[in-house]
Amino acid sequence: MEILRTVHSYMAYVALAFLILAVVNAFAGLAAKRVFNMHRDLRLSLFALILSHLQLVVGLILYFVSASGFNALSNVGIGNLNSAARLLALEHPLINIIAIALITVGWSRHKRFMEGDKKFKSIGIFYGIGLVLILSRIPWNLWFD
Repeated sequence: MEILRTVHSYMAYVALAFLILAVVNAFAGLAAKRVFNMHRDLRLSLFALILSHLQLVVGLILYFVSASGFNALSNVGIGNLNSAARLLALEHPLINIIAIALITVGWSRHKRFMEGDKKFKSIGIFYGIGLVLILSRIPWNLWFD
């Protein structure tokens, strides 16, 4: 389980880096009125999507086998958790699932459009909201220990 936690922690850096790059690239492309490049723009957005989903899968596996995840909710209930335990057992997984769903919506919407500005806007907005949600529920105290 410690290996899984380490993978989840280190993969988070890579996933966040790609999400940040995808959001910055989308807004830069929108501002510059660039044509959506199928090699650079598409791949950057796709890698951010794939890494986000992989991070979610590893996180869900960790959630169901970890003592601080689902077991904490089943054993003591939501009302008996302190704020740090509630973050790990409830808020972090729930908000991140919503964030990944929004990122997926952004990817799906961008495929419907032919114009580069609409593609960039869809990716920028949905990936951006997903990124903000993810950043809001990262257990920062565990990252810097």
